[in-house]
Amino acid sequence: MGTLLHFKQLYMEAFDNCKPNFVVVLLKGYTIFCGILLTMALYAFLYRVITGFDF
Repeated sequence: MGTLLHFKQLYMEAFDNCKPNFVVVLLKGYTIFCGILLTMALYAFLYRVITGFDF
């Protein structure tokens, strides 16, 4: 749990005093987009492993 809190702190510090504000919004949106893509990739991989897909 400490590792997640450390990553959260690093994430929040990365955007402190960052200007212009639209860049901060754009980067935070991109972070969410990348997280969604990573989640989809992990889901697809696990689905193929569970259903016995031949790699």
